[in-house]
Amino acid sequence: MIIYGKQLFLHVLKNYPERLKIVYLAKNCDKKLFSEIANATSTIVRVDNQKAQSLARGGNHQGFIAEIEPLRYSEFSTVKDGKFLVILNELTDVGNIGAIARTAYAFGADGLIVSGIKNLNLESMIRSSSAAIFELPIVLYPNASDMVNELKQVGFTLYGADMDGEDVSQVKFDEKVALVMGSESTGINKKVKTKLDKVISIKMARAFDSLNVSAATAVICDRIANG
Repeated sequence: MIIYGKQLFLHVLKNYPERLKIVYLAKNCDKKLFSEIANATSTIVRVDNQKAQSLARGGNHQGFIAEIEPLRYSEFSTVKDGKFLVILNELTDVGNIGAIARTAYAFGADGLIVSGIKNLNLESMIRSSSAAIFELPIVLYPNASDMVNELKQVGFTLYGADMDGEDVSQVKFDEKVALVMGSESTGINKKVKTKLDKVISIKMARAFDSLNVSAATAVICDRIANG
């Protein structure tokens, strides 16, 4: 798994140095930083910009690229004991999913469950989540219907976002909250929607179709976390 960009690289170096396998440097760095890198891995490779661009697939690497130990999905059992989960139903845009992971972590969610899809590119999510997926458990659970049934069995109240729901600013959330967000094109899957305990929405001052799913998740997570 490849990461790139100075801030992301420094985050991994500081917090997860054991994950670094190979560090590729496309620019000089000061002696202190180089010493920290050398303490984390003995494999440091100097590369020219062409090679760096290739490794970063054309991304803005800022001279810092690394191969790290791959991230793994968390088991569903590890998040069932939490009190606040964010569930993404049939979302596929990695940029949105990564941004939501960052929001979920910032507002205290105990995990992010991606449901209704079979595959997810965790490598691409690292940058879009600003490294939040290193800290926040990410669960891939393709069968969304079974997943929500299990959550209800362990006491979660399921809240789903939809245009026709109750104003979120008026909702009193229960102790164990599972927030379900649907895809931007089709919303929450109909079968999953029938299992929701409450449908909520964001009331806006000006007429507009809807917020981006990432922005909407942030608004609702703030409401859940801060009342």
